[in-house]
Amino acid sequence: MARRGRKLVPLTVTDEERETLTRLSRRRKTSQQLAKRARAILLAADGVANREVAKRVGVHEATICAWRQRFLDQRLDALHDEPRPGAPRKVSDEAVERIVTMTLESTPSNSTHWSTRDLAEKVGVSQSTVSRVWRAFNLQPHRVETFRLSNDPLFIEKVRDIVGLYMDPPTHAVVLCVDEKSQIQALERSQPLLPMRPGQPERRTHDYLRHGTTTLFAALDVATGKIIGKCYQRHRAREFLRFLKTIDEEVPDDLDVHLVLDNYATHKTPSVRKWLARRPRFHVHYTPTYSSWLNLVERWFALLSERKIKRGSHRSTRELERDIRDFLSHSNDHPKPFVWTKTADQILASIRRFCQYTLASHTKLNGTSDSGH
Repeated sequence: MARRGRKLVPLTVTDEERETLTRLSRRRKTSQQLAKRARAILLAADGVANREVAKRVGVHEATICAWRQRFLDQRLDALHDEPRPGAPRKVSDEAVERIVTMTLESTPSNSTHWSTRDLAEKVGVSQSTVSRVWRAFNLQPHRVETFRLSNDPLFIEKVRDIVGLYMDPPTHAVVLCVDEKSQIQALERSQPLLPMRPGQPERRTHDYLRHGTTTLFAALDVATGKIIGKCYQRHRAREFLRFLKTIDEEVPDDLDVHLVLDNYATHKTPSVRKWLARRPRFHVHYTPTYSSWLNLVERWFALLSERKIKRGSHRSTRELERDIRDFLSHSNDHPKPFVWTKTADQILASIRRFCQYTLASHTKLNGTSDSGH
């Protein structure tokens, strides 16, 4: 029997209301909560179901229902919270807006970013007030992350090709994400580890002794999550060719092999190309430059580093390789594939928004116009 519920009242907005809602959802000075409500109302006005609106905005479906009803009753006034009981606020909206604006759009003369004390002194509020505002708006000026945009002229084609392999793999074929984790160091702490105790984490010395390096070549089966892996002392084309032969031996002869590779020079030497040309069942798909995130085996490498290498202590490369083989064996005994969820269109749209935001920020910071580009 079909599920019945309360009949949904259509939500419509005027052109003026839509303009105001769009501005609130995009304006950098808008609070996060206000921006979410504006985006939710816009989506609801476009006919998107409450469940899908909740998923896109990141709140519970019941919250969307409440926001929707409040907007129907109070229109734009419903976007703002009603006054709550208790002592009156001591910090005005203007002071909060100034804190947020200065954090996002300026820097102190003697530093690259604001501290709570410097900004509190500049605005004329307490340090705890600045801390509360930063927490409310999720601002962290002390943190910085890195990024690199691909300059590959075939970026779009390669993204569609590889994501297509992940989401709609070919029949009678295996898709393998292949890469090498080079220069894995066998490090031994200079003094014994102190084990974890209640109230105290494990402790180790900051210095260590080096006992050589090894390189792990790995191929992740996208469908099953199983790994084909071999350790070698070096990571030249010669070792890569030996690893390709291992793949050829382990994959049944009646299956095609689709290899997802990056643009490392070792993967494109004449000897490797010649070997692949003589084996028509092998199909190579290169990731775009600076796009290692497209290769799923990198996610498995991260697990290996986190769970086995970073906190390990090895007195030789033999011990290190033994631990790597143990991790490989455990992964294959309990395989868990990484499920790719974003379509190529979603990825490209996200990158497009990021590029537009980056260009706008660059233009604003440098006081230039991009009208001629």
